[in-house]
Amino acid sequence: MLISCGCPVSGVWADPLSVTGFAMRAEELGYHGLWSFQRLLVGAGQTLEPVYQSVLDPLLALTYAAARTTQIRLGVAVINLPYVSPTYLAKQASTLDVLCGGRFDLGLGTGWSEVEFTATGSDPNPRGRRTEEYLAVLRTLFRGEQAEFDGEFYTVPPSVMAPRPVQPGGPPILLGGTADIALRRAGRLAAGWVSSSRASLDDIARGTQIVRRAAEESGRDPDSVRIVVRGVVKAGLRDDNVPLSGTWEQIRAGAEAYREAGVTELFYDLNWDPFIGSPDGDPRAAGERAEEILTALAPNG
Repeated sequence: MLISCGCPVSGVWADPLSVTGFAMRAEELGYHGLWSFQRLLVGAGQTLEPVYQSVLDPLLALTYAAARTTQIRLGVAVINLPYVSPTYLAKQASTLDVLCGGRFDLGLGTGWSEVEFTATGSDPNPRGRRTEEYLAVLRTLFRGEQAEFDGEFYTVPPSVMAPRPVQPGGPPILLGGTADIALRRAGRLAAGWVSSSRASLDDIARGTQIVRRAAEESGRDPDSVRIVVRGVVKAGLRDDNVPLSGTWEQIRAGAEAYREAGVTELFYDLNWDPFIGSPDGDPRAAGERAEEILTALAPNG
C-alpha cells in the first residue's frame, strides 16, 4: 500500500509557504502523493465542518506545489464534475500534467452541496449518464488529435486540444461515490475509486469488493484497479471509530487495517485536523503540528 498525504489547502495552514514547504518535505520523506480537494463556498447559515470553511482551489494549489517538486505525485480528490465543462477541465488537467511532468491524478465526483450547484448553475442529475459522458469527453480531448463529441449533455465541435497531457491517454481518472451504482461505475470505467472522508473502515472494505467485482465483470484485471482512501488523522486522541487515531503506533496499526481491507493508497489528510485545517487556528502551531505528524508517519520512517 502506498502512503501519501494531503496538500495544505484548508484553514489556517493553507498559505504559500506551507503549500510549497509541505510538498517539498513530503517528497523528501518519501510520501508517494500529495492530494487536494475542492470546496467552492459555504452558504449563509450552512453548517459545515471547519475543514470546509476556507479552502484553496485544488488545481491551483497543486500547480504551485508542482513548481517546487520533481517526484511526488499530485492528485485531487475530488473535482465535482457538474461545476465545470469537461472541455475546460480537460485543458486544466492537461496543463497541470505538462507542467508537473506527468505526475497528476484526477479524481472526479458529482458533488453534494446544493449551494454550490445553484452558484455554478449546475445539475448533477442524471448522475450516471452525465458522469459517463463527461469521462468520454475528457478521454477524447486527452488524445491530442482532432476530436469531436455529440452527446446528451456535452458537445465538442471537430477540434484539437494541445498540448496533450504527458501521460498517455491523459491523467488517470478516479471516481468517488458511495452508492453501489457509483462504486460499480468506478470499477467499470475508471482507474480506480477514491473514498469519502466519512467512509468507515467497513465501508472501505465493502466498497473495495464492489469496485473490483465490477472491474472483473467488465473484463478488467481487478487487481489493477486503484483504491485510494483519504485518511482522517486524529493524532494523540484515540477514537475507536477512527482507525488513524491515538499514538503513532495505533495510527500505523490503523493504516495496516486499511491495507488488509484492500486499499492500494492511503493518504493522511491533515486538513481534517481541527488544529490545522480550521481557519481560526494559530498558524505557527498548525505548521508545527503538521510537521510533527508528517515526520512521525513518514513511509520511510
